[in-house]
Amino acid sequence: MKKCFATRRKAGEALATKLSKYAQRGDVFVLALPRGGIPVAYEVARALHAPLDVFLVRKLGVPGYEELAMGAIATGGVRVLNKEVAEAVDISEARMRWRVFYRERAEITKRLILEKGL
Repeated sequence: MKKCFATRRKAGEALATKLSKYAQRGDVFVLALPRGGIPVAYEVARALHAPLDVFLVRKLGVPGYEELAMGAIATGGVRVLNKEVAEAVDISEARMRWRVFYRERAEITKRLILEKGL
């Protein structure tokens, strides 16, 4: 059964309760996804007394069909590719790298600069 919360902060408080065994540990940190995840993660980090950081992720859309995801990239150099989708749309590794990967990596870099004030 799906449980609904009045706010994302309330959802974070509920999640923190479930994760209480991880409180006050030096090996725990909380990563937040933008666009809704930050209020949830903030409450979890606060309750666990854990550091909080933002994890930026960008979808790798198929050129010409950008809403069709063939993978994702994230801060820290994380890259995930659904090879079945890439092969199904017949996109070469070189084209994907230049038209998609580097464009989205540049967007993540721009957002990091804006967010962290680098």
